[in-house]
Amino acid sequence: MTGTLAPSTQKIRFCRTADGVSIAYAVGGAGRALVKTPNWLNHLELDVASPVWQTWIARVSQQYKLVRYDARGCGLSDREARVGFSATNQLDLDAVVDAAGLQKFVLFGASQGAAIAIEYAACHPDRVSHLIIYGGYLRGVLKRDPGPKAIEEAQTMLKIVELGWGRENSAFRQVFATQFIPDSSMEQLRAFDEIQRRTIEPEAAAKLLASFYDIDVSALAARVVCPTLVLHAREDARIPFEQGRHVASAIQGAEFVSLESRNHILLNHEPAWKQFFDEVDGFLRRYGGADAEAASSLGELTPGEVRVLDLVAAGLNNAQIATKLGIQPKTVRNHINHIFDKLDLPDRSRAIVMAREAGLGLSVR
Repeated sequence: MTGTLAPSTQKIRFCRTADGVSIAYAVGGAGRALVKTPNWLNHLELDVASPVWQTWIARVSQQYKLVRYDARGCGLSDREARVGFSATNQLDLDAVVDAAGLQKFVLFGASQGAAIAIEYAACHPDRVSHLIIYGGYLRGVLKRDPGPKAIEEAQTMLKIVELGWGRENSAFRQVFATQFIPDSSMEQLRAFDEIQRRTIEPEAAAKLLASFYDIDVSALAARVVCPTLVLHAREDARIPFEQGRHVASAIQGAEFVSLESRNHILLNHEPAWKQFFDEVDGFLRRYGGADAEAASSLGELTPGEVRVLDLVAAGLNNAQIATKLGIQPKTVRNHINHIFDKLDLPDRSRAIVMAREAGLGLSVR
């Protein structure tokens, strides 16, 4: 299915944080809201067309209402704003979810974005329904391993950024690209390098990277109370596998899934990419979290009608639904007509939106 995903459509808007910074955010898809925190590095316009991120964004947008944003100093957000890993990350996320009108949502964080998500989930248990972490960590490298070797490696990476980030020659930035996606194509490597170059200014890139070294959300992780899924690539070339285990062990009741990959950013040609979505969809299905009003209205339907609506929300046509359920297409049509009448729905597209808001449509991919 990965080769047939339609390009994601998104609407880009801007909001202002409590400290006056302009943050760009994008909304695409329909269904349960899933908010993605920023990672290294994001650009709303470039990501959606990139061979690295395009299919991931399209796949999530097929199933969920995906909300993404560029962190301050990056992408389409205020490039003059001071960057760093501090309370400003929470201000950015606060502004985005409020501007998007979200009351409760699934929160997804990858890489250093995991720490942003963990802190927000710990401090806003009333707003985060589920927490999903991929390739994350609790402590930055200088917090978890302040030895001479770790310090030397961290300083070397900072020097690489300081010396080479703004150059047209990609040699310096390729050091990062090969750590993030070692099993990528040349096209994907070049695209990742281009996103890095165009997303952030050299001085800001160095400051942002330096701030990651001092991340520590280990105490906050113990305060997370929502259902949590932690996934990590077994041979992650950027964040060691044991860091994912530390995240899962620090959050009470968290599920942990290992993925067979070397890539820090999963790519759609590898089996781990499909496994990632199978695990995420299954996790959200198991723990519910459907919109209460929609779920209540679906209570008027018979079990057979709910099953048909589930397959409608998954994108199947009437003939496919009939084959799946072993019934006649005419019976499917009758079920759909009854669904429209009971839920007062004008057409199929509105039925899909309502069904996905109620948590349906996850059973078929």
